[in-house]
Amino acid sequence: MATPLKKLVIVESPAKAKTIEKFLGRGYAVRASLGHVRDLPKRRLGVNVDQEFEPTYVVPKEKKEVVKELAQQVRGASELLLATDPDREGEAIAWHLTQAVQQKGKPPIKARRIVFHEITKSAIQEAIKHPREIDANLVRAQQARRIIDRLVGYKLSPLLWNKVKKGLSAGRVQSVAVRLVVEREREVGKFVPEEYWSVEALLRKVEGAAAAPVREGQRRRDEFTAALLERNGERLELKDEAGATAAVEALRRAEYSVADVRQREVSRSPAAPFITSTMQQEAGRRLGYTAKRTMVVAQQLYEGLEVPGEGQVGLITYMRTDSPQVAREAQDEARLMVGERFGPEFVPAEPRVYKSRSKGAQEAHEAIRPTSVTRTPEALRGHITTDQYRLYALIWKRFVASQMENAVFDTTTVDVRAAVPAGDTYLLRASGSIMRFAGFLKVMAEAEEDDDKKKLLPEITSGEPLSLQSVTPEQHFTQPPPRFTEATLIKSLEEEGIGRPSTYAPIITTIQDRGYVEKQERALRPTELGMIVNDLLVEHFPNVVDPGFTAQIEEHLDQVAGGETDWVPVVREFYDPFAKTLEQAASLVERVEIADEPSDEVCDCTGLCSETCGEALKSGERAVCGRPMVIKLGRFGKFLACSGFPECRTTRTLVNRIGVSCPKCEGDLIEKKTRKGRTFFGCINFPTCDFASWQRPIPQRCDVEGGLQVLQAGGKIACTVCGKVTERAEEPVEDLGPEPEDVTEAAEERVPVPV
Repeated sequence: MATPLKKLVIVESPAKAKTIEKFLGRGYAVRASLGHVRDLPKRRLGVNVDQEFEPTYVVPKEKKEVVKELAQQVRGASELLLATDPDREGEAIAWHLTQAVQQKGKPPIKARRIVFHEITKSAIQEAIKHPREIDANLVRAQQARRIIDRLVGYKLSPLLWNKVKKGLSAGRVQSVAVRLVVEREREVGKFVPEEYWSVEALLRKVEGAAAAPVREGQRRRDEFTAALLERNGERLELKDEAGATAAVEALRRAEYSVADVRQREVSRSPAAPFITSTMQQEAGRRLGYTAKRTMVVAQQLYEGLEVPGEGQVGLITYMRTDSPQVAREAQDEARLMVGERFGPEFVPAEPRVYKSRSKGAQEAHEAIRPTSVTRTPEALRGHITTDQYRLYALIWKRFVASQMENAVFDTTTVDVRAAVPAGDTYLLRASGSIMRFAGFLKVMAEAEEDDDKKKLLPEITSGEPLSLQSVTPEQHFTQPPPRFTEATLIKSLEEEGIGRPSTYAPIITTIQDRGYVEKQERALRPTELGMIVNDLLVEHFPNVVDPGFTAQIEEHLDQVAGGETDWVPVVREFYDPFAKTLEQAASLVERVEIADEPSDEVCDCTGLCSETCGEALKSGERAVCGRPMVIKLGRFGKFLACSGFPECRTTRTLVNRIGVSCPKCEGDLIEKKTRKGRTFFGCINFPTCDFASWQRPIPQRCDVEGGLQVLQAGGKIACTVCGKVTERAEEPVEDLGPEPEDVTEAAEERVPVPV
């Protein structure tokens, strides 16, 4: 008796295949395509711009064996079900699979598409019941994106090779990201700090003067701090120490009373469940994860992990999404769990519904959520890796909180009148709050309650007299806009409408891998190369790096995906002006020289080269040998060497000045490395000056003693003289140390999407 044919299910990754096969049973075989099976050719354009941008697709050499095996499986199957990821990319991969395994001269393969947003038994079985045809509109939209990106890459990159440096690349989205980083860096560079002062008064209720004493450093319950706001009814701006001192002297002579007390109830709503961009932002902010690291771990959680008593199961829904919508079943499960765990008062009267802010959001998709809220982070601890646990806990808490009641606070604002005898009248203001109902903060475990109790004001009434305990002036300086981090750059790209959920992490990775942007203490800064390439593109290809134009293309691609327009006009609208500009730029753009790009001349160094090369670098001129010094990477980091090596063996330490003066001799502080590769900061005048610090010094001196300040772990600043510790302007994140090597590559990397 012949063995009955099995239904064949094709997914993208082996991990996903392993999980799904357990759910489907003996009648099914599940195989993995290992991502894309066809793409545009690597060594030629592959797009016929004269024939409606007709693409030519090929099976890459490394995928030929995979395609051969899949084709054999298809021929022996009773039915073909394509279960690639539930987005445009997955839809395109499904279509390419049908084309790649199609036999010449044979009838077209009959394949059906199944879609699911979580890898659980119920979701897979439900998807099997509702197969559909491949969505041609989604495939066309992905194809249009791929062709536009290919045209930019293959047409513009050679220009950069000829005019700047070999090996460079430009991209429709990556170049916009670089431009954002470059422009922010220039804003920081142009920023001129302005001095300003604040004045605070410590006040006490006149009644209750015999209150119990408190320990040193503690504040009495009948005391509170109020900030100076106005003088004689007008906003008071203190620009210098003289103005602050005058205000302090006046306040010391003033008589104080409560002018007004306002109390109100404030309600705070929970945030929507995660979409791709917000998950990457929060994982960066709270866990210190890079966007790439976040997506690697999320992919593992989605594809399935071994859970005690359940076997292999997907823990979260699909992690590439821009829709915050949630299935009603998931809402009901969350509401039931919240009621049982925290009490009925924490459950809203109706399920919370969230709408996407993105025009192109695919509303049929779900937010990123746990596949079951009953699978708590605590139950998984010890059974999954630390990275997996931390990200899962973040996703779980965010989703559960999104279906809980608001947090409620009682807030109090007190206006204080300070009247100087026969003089001016000042207004000071104090505000504080206390949590009345935790609501969703109960699950978020935030320190809101403790912080707010510190701001609690004493019971006071309007007209009540107050006594002044002390008045304190404080000097401040305006701060430049913060440099982008991975999280804030992703947020900016999302707000500008640039890129899609599947592109954020690759964009961030690419601009660093290409050497256009580098990361310094989580801040993204453009390299010299990044600035040169950006300026060239801004001058000659403004549309390519224009956020508005790039966002417009994204909108048009969304319209193609929705069947509202054809893909060819969208590509033509971009390509026609791009091609004209490219032709003009070939003759207009001048060759750019950069520091680490050696010339093609042969070095004829003499014995004097060692000295002359070093002197030439200091003066900014070329050496007499005719070759510049170039940046190279060695065991202890970057150094300078003559580009004529080995004929000329000049080397010199690459001085990385950090823009801070030495507190001992006023020389420049520079970044150095120990023999074991650990970074520290020392004086350029070593060994004459022996100053050194493991912590990074900053330009701003301490406002108490004028001492050098350094950055500490946790985002704080400490003075090396008086020991004063203050918070940084940027929000601190948990310091996780160096990124583990085992998460530097994604478990499943999609090749640059074709279709």
